[in-house]
Order: sequence, then structure tokens, then C-alpha cells
Amino acid sequence: MIATSSKLLTKEQMEQHDHLPEWLVREYKTFEKTVTDATFPCYFGMKGQKKGELRYAYISREDWSNLPDALDEFLALFNEATKIKHGFFVFVEPFEEEGELDVYQKQFWDILQYLHEQDTVEWPEEHPKDPDHFLWDFHFKGEPIFVFGNAPAYKQRKTRNLGNGLVLGFQPRAIFQGLEGTEKGGIMSREKVRERVEKWDQLPKHPDISHYGDPEHNEWKQFFIGDDIEPITGKCPFMHKDLK
Repeated sequence: MIATSSKLLTKEQMEQHDHLPEWLVREYKTFEKTVTDATFPCYFGMKGQKKGELRYAYISREDWSNLPDALDEFLALFNEATKIKHGFFVFVEPFEEEGELDVYQKQFWDILQYLHEQDTVEWPEEHPKDPDHFLWDFHFKGEPIFVFGNAPAYKQRKTRNLGNGLVLGFQPRAIFQGLEGTEKGGIMSREKVRERVEKWDQLPKHPDISHYGDPEHNEWKQFFIGDDIEPITGKCPFMHKDLK
């Protein structure tokens, strides 16, 4: 099978769309229109998109082989000595017909599991490997990363609908430095964003949304929330390779 994945792309490359598949050109236009809407809840995403600070990659439904390299390249960029807090978005080729939310949820966790299986760096010893531990976080190349899924099957939580296919957002944990849930600035910023999210979604905050480090909270449940106000139950689909 011919690889259809791409490594790290800039806004300029996405807009020039040389050698990019037609589906990606369409999905990127939808993404741009959505996140630059004046009422879009996430200031950081809006600002990053407008200023060209976001980075992108894409994968086909069947071939994810270039994603580990793209994420590795992104982490290297993020860790450069600049004040730019880059975000990374991965577009997945849409299904021929839109699926139910659980189909995208499975695709999301399968992709994270794939990334983990391809990771050549040991999981940091001081960080839990079990997602049921309240201090668990996803790691790649030793970096803790918050990952969130967006899909067309979100009909109520419109802030999690960024196009016709699954879109994964990657934010290294360092991006939240000074904005932690226990810090005054972090609490205020999060509350402002959440108020705007509730207005967009016309739904109350999802019960599994909290801040990292909350002992009553499981971080993995924030990665792919429900299209409702019901708490997520069951086990996390992700499994560390050492625990298999």
C-alpha cells in the first residue's frame, strides 16, 4: 500500500495545498472557518490559527505510518527556545459515510495506542502507566501530552466538531504552564473558555471535565468526551505495553 501520510505541515503549506489530497483541502477549510469564528470558545486555538502558529499532519484511514515522525518533529519544534506555544492537529481521512460517535472514539484510541506502540522512548518512571491513576497522562518521546478528539458525530457539543472526519488535537502539557487548574490565572482562563463552550454547545460542562491532578478525576476521560452530560464509565481503551 502506498503511504498517504504527511509529516509536519504549516499553515502556508496547507493553504497552498500542493500535492495534498482533495479531502484534506476541504477539511482544512472547514477547520479554519470554524476555529477563526469570532465566537469560537478557544482563544488559544483561534489566535494560533490566525497567527500561523499551529502545525498539522494528516493520515489516511488505513495508513498511520508517518504520524509518529510528524509528532516527533512537532515536539522538537515545541521545545525550541521560543515563547510560541504551538498546537498540533491531525486530520484523519473521513469515512465514506459518517459513523456514530463510538466509531470515532475507537478510531481515536486506536491511533493513540498505535503511537504508543511505535514510541522508542521509555515511559518516564515517575509517571503512572495505568490510566485509572489520577496522575496518568499520555506520553510520547517522554513528553506528557493532552490529546483531544473532535468528530462529526458530535451534534450537541459543536466545539468538538471540526469537520467531516476525526481531528486529533495535541497539546504538550508544558503549554499549560502557569495555567494549571490550581493556579489563579489557570482557573480564570479555564472558566472563561468553559463559559464560551457552554454557550456554543448549549449544554452544561461535561461532568468529566476537570483539571490535571484532580484526585477525583481521570485525565483520559477528557480526551474523548460524550455528546451529552453523562459521566463516562468503563475502562480506558488505552493500555500501556508493559501492562499487556
